[in-house]
Amino acid sequence: MPRALRPNGERPEPRQLRLRCRRVPSLPHVASGKVREIYEIDPDTLLFTATDRISAFDVILRQEIPDKGRVLTGLSLHFFEMMSMRNHLIGADLTAIAQLTDADIASLTGRAMLVRRAEVIPVECVVRGYLYGSAWDEYRTGGGPATEHLPDGLLMADKLPAPIFTPATKATVGHDENITETQAREIVGGDVFEALRAHSLDIYAQAADHAAGRGVILADTKFEFGWVDGELTLIDEVLTPDSSRYWPADQWAPGREAPSFDKQYVREWLSSERWDRRPPPPDLPPEVVAGTRDRYIEAYEAITGAKFNDYPPGDHPPGGG
Repeated sequence: MPRALRPNGERPEPRQLRLRCRRVPSLPHVASGKVREIYEIDPDTLLFTATDRISAFDVILRQEIPDKGRVLTGLSLHFFEMMSMRNHLIGADLTAIAQLTDADIASLTGRAMLVRRAEVIPVECVVRGYLYGSAWDEYRTGGGPATEHLPDGLLMADKLPAPIFTPATKATVGHDENITETQAREIVGGDVFEALRAHSLDIYAQAADHAAGRGVILADTKFEFGWVDGELTLIDEVLTPDSSRYWPADQWAPGREAPSFDKQYVREWLSSERWDRRPPPPDLPPEVVAGTRDRYIEAYEAITGAKFNDYPPGDHPPGGG
């Protein structure tokens, strides 16, 4: 729904929008993101909720995408349960949370996860299997941190000789910034860097193989890790269309734009409006909202092999590790 206007006719800033969208007043609110609201259940346990908000070019749009938060949560659960890497998921059954009302549980089921609280490692762990997005922009203009080890002569959307680990800084506002291996080692230390790289490449390989078996290319993705009880742990959302670039395998070819199961459809429409990428953003027309929803649901069904109408399927077991 559109945001309410201020008395002077101006629209509130994105930060006010995020705060206005809290869903669980009975729990202490820990943090807001562009999509997620995080609440505290107890000192060791958090409730991660995924809203239907959507952002583009670092601005939260006024329209929501119905069921988007459920898709993000459903895919995170799918992959957390599939991976051998220790992760922060406790489960998705909300009925044991005494503070939640029946109405809370009904509205949050399918879009919320109970997770272990973690000390977040301040590096985004990006893995790229294909040359696209900001990495392609770097590469075609002479190279940079994400492409410093790549050979010459690659095309946009080329499959890389091998997946590469390209860390980035975690930005509180705006875009994350690619950093060199040396910079990342200075931030986290050499041993932690090696562990992050090894785990990130391993998880990417598992997920890429899984997606390939369903006719989908996992072009790139990013992970977050933290410390839980002194152990390295995969946290946050994982392998969703918001954190990953998925392409239909039968529509990919090197040297050209690749269609994706994510909000690229929204970005392209906004670009056609000649928007200056500063608030307030243009209103999304109903057909763009519907088309974006269709793409997220198509991603869920293609990757999981399940019908979205059957989600959530029931209680989810604890995370691995």
